[in-house]
Amino acid sequence: MKGSLYELQKMLDEFIAQREWQKYHTPKNLSMSVAIEAAELMEHFQWCDKRAEQFSSEEKEEIAEEMADVLHYLLRLASVLEIDLYEASRRKIAKNHKRFPIDKAKNMKKSGC
Repeated sequence: MKGSLYELQKMLDEFIAQREWQKYHTPKNLSMSVAIEAAELMEHFQWCDKRAEQFSSEEKEEIAEEMADVLHYLLRLASVLEIDLYEASRRKIAKNHKRFPIDKAKNMKKSGC
């Protein structure tokens, strides 16, 4: 991956500021937008059990756009709430290392499946 979350966040902040959309970017609206865009992403996989290599280039581009929309709204929410998403993700990964140690979690079957 090229670039950084910080660079993307600043690009989005500038884009929003230039259009004076900050007033619409409340935590409620942004979190709802994350869910809406995530649902649009899920539509590409609903009723479909394709493996990754079975998706066409066109399908992958559409999926990539939905993924970008989810990321953009998450970055905007992080900006509005003044959360360092990189650090939050780093902490969460460290927490998951403790929660799921390799010797106990390797090939672990998910409950309920």
